[in-house]
Amino acid sequence: MKNIENSTYTQLNTAKEKLGFFENKCAVQEHEIEELKAKVSYYEEQFRLSQAKRFGSSSEKTNPDQLSIFNEAEKESRENIEEPILEEITYKRKSGRNKKKQSFDDLPVETIEYRLDESEMICPECNHPLHEMSKEVRKELKIIPAQVKVVEHVRYVYTCRQCEKENTKTPVITAKMPKPVLPGSFVSPSLLAFIMDKKYAQAMPLYRQEKQFINFGIDISRQNMANWVLHGSNTWLKLLYDRMHVFLLKESVLNADETPMQVLDEPGRSAKSKSYMWLYATGINSDKQIFLYEYQP
Repeated sequence: MKNIENSTYTQLNTAKEKLGFFENKCAVQEHEIEELKAKVSYYEEQFRLSQAKRFGSSSEKTNPDQLSIFNEAEKESRENIEEPILEEITYKRKSGRNKKKQSFDDLPVETIEYRLDESEMICPECNHPLHEMSKEVRKELKIIPAQVKVVEHVRYVYTCRQCEKENTKTPVITAKMPKPVLPGSFVSPSLLAFIMDKKYAQAMPLYRQEKQFINFGIDISRQNMANWVLHGSNTWLKLLYDRMHVFLLKESVLNADETPMQVLDEPGRSAKSKSYMWLYATGINSDKQIFLYEYQP
């Protein structure tokens, strides 16, 4: 009887081992199948893109008169173009992508705590109350997508009822309000800074920004953006440029470098005329790191 029981026990263990072996093997094969499916999908997509690039029309062809990063605003700007009406613009938020970061020390922290309910604060062994022994912390990097909203500047106008009754002259006092970036336009300092940063710091042309704004549900033409960029540069940033130029000239050591370039549609000059873009910079040991561009025809 004992020999039968031992034999049965041995057979059960052997069956369990075989079952575990085949389960692991199936899991490995399923993983390999998923990897192969992903590779097939990737290569199919690459083949489709190559065929579209070879036989289809490109959605972003290189213009023979393609502009540089500097004179795109001048080329696209239109003096007689109307400013878009704010009431016609709608927007929708678009989710952003999470990015990995090793250290979170320099970022604001949002803490979400997970605790047991009072009904769960009972020991399952002795039915006595539980107490907090320790805590586990998991950090995530949360990305808040760009938000677009309308800011209404409401300025109130005041008058005196007593003067309206008794005096011939009634004072009208208007509350102070910051001046707009561009009179008659809804462009704000943050919007203009966003467009200029995208164009000059991230090298994103205005026509691509136009498409990006469409993804936000906002219709802003590249011509309007070009007008804003020129106005912001000539009206607001020129003050900062001139001030930096004053400090630049006080330096004992300067660096300078010129780059030949051709400017399209420049009044009074042919398209083949050679111009120069100069870059001036302070020395490496200077307390003020200043970099100024200067166009010279």
